[in-house]
Amino acid sequence: MKSAVLLFPGSNRDRDMIKALEHISGNPVATVWHTETTLPEADLYVLPGGFSYGDYLRSGAIAARSPIMGALKSAAAQGKHVLGVCNGFQMLTEAGLLPGALMRNASLHFVCKNVELQTTSTNSPFTQNMASGAVWQCPVAHHDGNYFADSETLNRLEGEGCVAFRYANGTNPNGSINDIAGITSENGRILGMMPHPENLIEDLHGGLEGRALFESVMQTLDAA
Repeated sequence: MKSAVLLFPGSNRDRDMIKALEHISGNPVATVWHTETTLPEADLYVLPGGFSYGDYLRSGAIAARSPIMGALKSAAAQGKHVLGVCNGFQMLTEAGLLPGALMRNASLHFVCKNVELQTTSTNSPFTQNMASGAVWQCPVAHHDGNYFADSETLNRLEGEGCVAFRYANGTNPNGSINDIAGITSENGRILGMMPHPENLIEDLHGGLEGRALFESVMQTLDAA
């Protein structure tokens, strides 16, 4: 699996993501600065976490209008796989690549802790090799992770199996509607999620629960 990580001013989880991708795939990861207008050839494009542009206006709003995002939209339209984590999820909604919006946490406080996630759909390459219904630990670190969508959009997401992950066992850290922690596009090739699976792939991190997501998409792409 070849992957590329897109970088923006204020990205701070890019190295974590690169390390995770290299560790799982065994391949070097390309990086792309936000002012570029073309993408390197890759199987997976990743928008990492952080505070792009200091979260001015809205989290991810300015980054979603960066030059490189035009190329990402084109790649997504061609069926390429895209992963957005935390700030990356915010960028995906701001760019219109995923529906809904990420609002301020219900507590109005920044939250940094471990939560429990349930894998609620295996319709996506990111989750198809994960156990449906399984509950696993994952860290979160965000101020604007409160997912919201109108009732029509929400019904479609739920009905089409596009809700990939939910906060489980009362660990919802932000007030997200229906405990939604991550969603996919209709074709399953775009995943946005607030928790950070890239920070839980080695024993030294305190667990291996995040590996399953990366292994799932890698197995899917390598088999294509």
